[in-house]
Amino acid sequence: MSVEPKLTRFNQTVLSKYQIYNSIFMTLPFDSITKTGVLLPLFHETCEKGFKNGDDPTTIVESFFEKYQGRRNKESQINLLFRFIQYIERQVVLFDAIEDAAYPVVNNMDGVGTLRNLKGTARSEGNLEELKSFLEEFKVRIVLTAHPTQFYPGSVLGIITDLTKAIEEDNLSEIQNLFGQLGKTPFFKHKKPTPYDEAKSLIWYLENVFYKTFGEIYNYIQTNIYADGKKHNDIINIGFWPGGDRDGNPFVKPETTLKVAKKLKRSVLKKYYQDLKDLRRKLTFRGVEERVIKLETILYKYSIDLNYKKAITEKELILELLSIRNLVVKEHQSLYVNELNHIINRVHLFGYRFATLDIRQDSRIHHAVFTTVIDHLIKTGNSSFPENYHDLSEKEQIKILSEVSDTSVDINVFEDEMVSNTLKTIQVIKEIQELNGERGANRYIISNNQTALNVMQLFAMLKLVAFKDNLTVDVVPLFETITDLENAPDVMEQLYTNPAYRAHLKNRGNKQPIMLGFSDGTKDGGYLMANWGIYKAKELLTEMSRKYDITAIFFDGRGGPPARGGGKTHNFYSSLGPTIEDKEVQLTIQGQTVSSNFGTLDSSQYNLEQLISSGIKNRIDGEKNKMSDEDRAVMNDLAETSYQTYKDFKSHAMFIPYLERMSTLKYYAKTNIGSRPSKRSNSNELVFSDLRAIPFVGSWSQLKQNVPGFFGVGTAMKKYEDNNEFDKVEQLYNNSKFFKTLLENSMMSLSKSFFDLTKYMAKDEEFGEFWNIIYEEYLTTKRLLLKLTGYKELMENEPAGKASIEVRESIVLPLLTIQQYALKKIQELQKADVKDEEQIKIFEKIVTRSLFGNINASRNSA
Repeated sequence: MSVEPKLTRFNQTVLSKYQIYNSIFMTLPFDSITKTGVLLPLFHETCEKGFKNGDDPTTIVESFFEKYQGRRNKESQINLLFRFIQYIERQVVLFDAIEDAAYPVVNNMDGVGTLRNLKGTARSEGNLEELKSFLEEFKVRIVLTAHPTQFYPGSVLGIITDLTKAIEEDNLSEIQNLFGQLGKTPFFKHKKPTPYDEAKSLIWYLENVFYKTFGEIYNYIQTNIYADGKKHNDIINIGFWPGGDRDGNPFVKPETTLKVAKKLKRSVLKKYYQDLKDLRRKLTFRGVEERVIKLETILYKYSIDLNYKKAITEKELILELLSIRNLVVKEHQSLYVNELNHIINRVHLFGYRFATLDIRQDSRIHHAVFTTVIDHLIKTGNSSFPENYHDLSEKEQIKILSEVSDTSVDINVFEDEMVSNTLKTIQVIKEIQELNGERGANRYIISNNQTALNVMQLFAMLKLVAFKDNLTVDVVPLFETITDLENAPDVMEQLYTNPAYRAHLKNRGNKQPIMLGFSDGTKDGGYLMANWGIYKAKELLTEMSRKYDITAIFFDGRGGPPARGGGKTHNFYSSLGPTIEDKEVQLTIQGQTVSSNFGTLDSSQYNLEQLISSGIKNRIDGEKNKMSDEDRAVMNDLAETSYQTYKDFKSHAMFIPYLERMSTLKYYAKTNIGSRPSKRSNSNELVFSDLRAIPFVGSWSQLKQNVPGFFGVGTAMKKYEDNNEFDKVEQLYNNSKFFKTLLENSMMSLSKSFFDLTKYMAKDEEFGEFWNIIYEEYLTTKRLLLKLTGYKELMENEPAGKASIEVRESIVLPLLTIQQYALKKIQELQKADVKDEEQIKIFEKIVTRSLFGNINASRNSA
């Protein structure tokens, strides 16, 4: 059977459908201005022609009104711009739904990187036993975070799901109804979601996507690769941050964490109940049916009331299901035994927790809390802490912390809310472990981790508050900045050589999870250096851990776009080579990456299988992926040059003012998309270190400049070109899959840049020079990437991905034009002698609203 090229499949199933459905969509009157759908294509054309002619956004908008809407008054013009935004947001939803519907056609579900392909290849090459033993120890963990990079409320996500189904079935009347519903459903949240709201919206994915796809993948491995029906390694598991991640989020309280854990438990019990209810119709045999009904009733009541008196434990549930299965095999010819296995497998995968709730807090908060606790213990005199504890060296403090055993803390004596909440959270972890099983909450991540003392402070606090005799929690340091990454191996050696911490690791299976932050790493050190810095840190941490017989488990804090460690992640994991521990792939999934890569059953299954196979591919190609000394030297030099270039750029006098006044940075806080504040401190002055990676990267994306995804890459390569040594970069590109993957992701950032949008800034007295620095680096990077790859255009090797980006960029072009027009108007109004605050507010609202569609349209950046 011949398969059409991917681009052809994309054009037939996505592009053509979009053009047809969009033309229907444009005829729907959503509001009093019935002509919006007629005028938007004209405005789109005006934008395209205008930018080709070198016009700026203000000229484009004003010339459109002059040419087509001369009679409109100013208020009416503004109303039309809001209507355009409303339509464009919904065009993005339409395109999302069409891409989702076409997913299994555009992406070959049995192709390279899928389990079927893996099994076929292993069987034909006689490596099936090797594949089995690999799957017995390898794990993939995806961790859902509430980081706000998607603006769809739950109601809109529901419409996308229904629209996807209607498009799959070509159900035109249902599609028209959903278009109408889409037009009437608000996209804008009038108040910020609470952390519990965020948890609920992500639990939707657990219930509707992951429950099914995790089960399917595990069933396939059990039935087709092992072919034995036995319990095996739970190769895929899931982590969960909403309700547990309190880093910079004052709204996450201990009560929130417990409430989310209970919601997770109720949700998974409900899923088991529904499975049993479906199965009861099939297992109508003597001695079986009544047992299934009894189990179904218990789970139903337990899912409603977690204090239900006749509830059963997770272990009792498994034993009863196994007993029922034995009876079906023995006395009823194994009828429907596969369906029974499917439920047993899901209980094995999800337990009573559904997902592992991770706790995260900043080391600086811990330090402040811990200092208060120590001061109190010393003052009351009932502790082993010496009075001069704070004057001791770090080494001496660590020794004392590792020996803490005789002291316990009464957390009720602390009036400070942060101290009280931090200590209560530790109690809540213990409570969740009793409620949902140990894996319900057994990881505590320390962000901004700089020293071994940061780890030992938390280690001691956990013991003092709730885990005196047996610490059933992994302490996970998170290294983010370039400096912290360089210091990470020394920090871990201090911990590995500490007898108390070492004993704790022995109890945890001699495994040490270590988290590495791509987003903040890129913000701090630029694209190449962040990725290379993490690569080198992983190598050194692997070496250090192996020296002490510890398995390092790397957990990558990745965002959606390449600038935040995203891009084609499975290519990244298959390129790491043998010098980096690869027993597990763990990564954060957030915002639009959840809906784009895991939002449907097909995309979720495909991308999970790709992640599993990336680990296997890395194992097979290990030695091939190892970098030679010569290539390492070139990679190191490129990273250093790009780092210096990025640092010089970051310290430019106009860097902060440009972001503050020319971008949408300050509008992120007004979007009400996440419960977390958009910067770390409350000061009015913008300080770079306070900036969160999401608004930072997002602001460059709104400007269509995507600086964090390429800046410094061009200059680094140009150094080699200028020295007539470009062949060394070519050699590295040809030899290193890791370097190749980095540059392919960088190309994606460049493909989404559009400097014609902001070209008017080049003439700005204040910012012109700064804009030109960015533009020159863009041109240099683009030219040298094309020279290096031999491509005639960016992303030439990914025509379907490129085509998807082009459609999305085209959809939002009018939106970006409106946004720039509004930003320019705000600047003009603020410079006026008499400020028209009312007008400023209106244009600020346009900027805020136009953020949505653009970010949502960028979802294929993952």
